[in-house]
Amino acid sequence: MSKGIAFMLVSTFAFSLMQLCVKFLHHLPTHELILFRSLISLILSLAYLLPKGISPFGNNKKFLWLRGIFGVTALSLFFITLQNIPLASAVTIQYLSPIFTAIIAIFVLGERMKNIQWFFFAIAFLGVGLIKGFDERVSLLYLGLGVLSAFFAGAAYNCIRLVKDTDHPLVVVFYFPLVATPIMVILSYYNWVDPIGWDWLAILLLGVFTQIGQVFMTKALQAEKANLVSSLKYLGSLYALFYSYFIFDEAYPISSLLGIVLVLAGVILNVGFKNKFRLS
Repeated sequence: MSKGIAFMLVSTFAFSLMQLCVKFLHHLPTHELILFRSLISLILSLAYLLPKGISPFGNNKKFLWLRGIFGVTALSLFFITLQNIPLASAVTIQYLSPIFTAIIAIFVLGERMKNIQWFFFAIAFLGVGLIKGFDERVSLLYLGLGVLSAFFAGAAYNCIRLVKDTDHPLVVVFYFPLVATPIMVILSYYNWVDPIGWDWLAILLLGVFTQIGQVFMTKALQAEKANLVSSLKYLGSLYALFYSYFIFDEAYPISSLLGIVLVLAGVILNVGFKNKFRLS
């Protein structure tokens, strides 16, 4: 297993725990959650970068700023869907991002895709559709917001690849809170809800798990081709269905189980093909 794949597996699990925290905090506004998450990430990033003498503002500022803007937009839309529709549905809709990542990478990074890989993506995409199914709890509005979140996430991943040779992974991570914090401070000022009790622990874990996920995702995207490691995000559908069933008591039909199989099949086939093609 390559380092890029290992990094993305860690990232996917950390992000699944982040999603769990967001679902628990459904009573708090989205922008407030992103504010807390950004402040924690800001502190952790600076605590690492400054003692090492690394400028947090980086070198390739154009794409670092774009990474921040695209990332904030994607996460904001994703948090909205997480709080308003079933967990597994929100997660699987957002996991369309590898498809957008691969498509954007063709034009931005010049990465080539074999025809059979598109077939593997189609299998995974069909699996995502089956997991979502015809769930009446998912409105057209939140479906659209979820798809937009996936698109902006794909754009952000390509920006990360563009700065892989110029900037430290934590510099890339730092640009998310750099963009998000001032925006979310303004939004929170006009619509603030006080966290209570265990909310504070969930908020702290939200920030920590997000930081872990961001760092390892950045390392993965800088160590491996975007269309390979980004496809591993599909594995998060397993975590989402597990949390939905055992924690939130959200039942899913047999079609959802078939969807899991198809998602895993598409991911494993794509990863296996890429590894074989790279070593041949």
